[in-house]
Amino acid sequence: MEDAIVLYPSPGRGHLISMVEFGKLILKHQPSFSITILILSDPNTNTNSTAPNYVASSTTQYIATVNSTTPSITFQHLPPISEIPRNTASPVELSFLIPRLNNPNLHQTLKTISQTSKLRAFIMDFFCDAAFEVATNLDIPTYYFFTSGASGLALFLYMPTLHKNVDKSFEDLGNMLFDIPGTPPIPASDMPGGISDRTTQRYEYFLNTATHMAKSNGIFVNTFDLLEKKAIKAISDGLCVPDGLTPPIFCIGPLISSSIQDGDEHECLKWLNSQPSRSVVFLSFGSMGLFSAKQLREMAVGLENSGQRFLWVVRNPPPDNEKEPNLEEFLPKGFLERIKDKGFVVKQWAPQVEVLSHESVGGFVTHCGWNSVLEAINVGVPMVAWPLYAEQRLNRVFLVEEMKVALGLKEMEDGLVSAEELEKRVRELFESEVGKEVRERVLGFRDEAMVAQKEGGSSHVALAKLAQLWKQT
Repeated sequence: MEDAIVLYPSPGRGHLISMVEFGKLILKHQPSFSITILILSDPNTNTNSTAPNYVASSTTQYIATVNSTTPSITFQHLPPISEIPRNTASPVELSFLIPRLNNPNLHQTLKTISQTSKLRAFIMDFFCDAAFEVATNLDIPTYYFFTSGASGLALFLYMPTLHKNVDKSFEDLGNMLFDIPGTPPIPASDMPGGISDRTTQRYEYFLNTATHMAKSNGIFVNTFDLLEKKAIKAISDGLCVPDGLTPPIFCIGPLISSSIQDGDEHECLKWLNSQPSRSVVFLSFGSMGLFSAKQLREMAVGLENSGQRFLWVVRNPPPDNEKEPNLEEFLPKGFLERIKDKGFVVKQWAPQVEVLSHESVGGFVTHCGWNSVLEAINVGVPMVAWPLYAEQRLNRVFLVEEMKVALGLKEMEDGLVSAEELEKRVRELFESEVGKEVRERVLGFRDEAMVAQKEGGSSHVALAKLAQLWKQT
């Protein structure tokens, strides 16, 4: 019987691709393994998704490329769920619910694979927590893959303790600071949206997931030892699960998405080729990052007044975010003509990995999604942190206060970031001593990331040991 690993990602693009890259990494250490990646139907296809169609098509293209280049990885689509409860309150709840509704399909699939293969490990995404019961009942070694960083993991493992010690919702506690082992103080207002209200179903999902993670065979984290030393030590020392045992933590990052660019070079890369070294600030906010027309105008004014070169990815304001943006409608009059020598505006999407890797890019205004953060650190690009949703406000705390690889933007009471604030932070990143310090720090982490992935490096050693263990048991 061949040795097999089953990976179970959440459908979101960032979750799926990082899990696939993890599968490739496992095969580097154990080429004899076979890897099956289970694909759920995307819950967003059943709701009003903010993710545009081109994201789904580029993900399909990515899977097709992996299929053709890595035959040891097999993608298996689980049957779609025909009836989704209409009263599901949010996309986050759906992300937890779809795997739960798929448990009968999962049970049958794992049993079928086990008939022809020795199933060494079942590795699931955080949002696929419902599968914990299925896999453990089948006596399969069960692991979690945490797509964010170790600092975020420290919080989630500590969540049952917070739940016991705090009797109010985080959203009712304003800027009250929480001391989480291994992290800087975290304001209640920066807690992830999914756990802000303890009366919701999604809060229950997160709480149950934290409890199950602590009982698993281990947790894989997309980070590397020297990037988050304090958080990793706190978790490993058992401080985040004070009432029980902490499973082994394997830091195997940074896992960076492979390029899936085909055909001609993107127009923005051609423009970057003509710009001076480290002179351009890149602004991009993920596949679901949306702004109002008012905010887009403020951004345009701030960028123009900063005097810096910029490459800006712009999407149409909601509710028409699927449509090709008509820039003249919501950008200041004459803006595109005035900035044509220093700025370049891209509609909808840009090849982020390639852009960040370009010699001309010297800064990144980001929504603080963890994949984007790692892509910037991996090539030594300092950041301006502008979180929008999910755990991104939490990531901003870590990036600005702990890692010191980003400058933070201040929002006004209505959530708007003013033109003056954006101008100030972009100038600071490129022109000030503080910006220089952030740049030097992220370059240091870039070098450490390279070392971590090489033979003998911390991430390489962590996975090599585990792969050998799987082979022997």
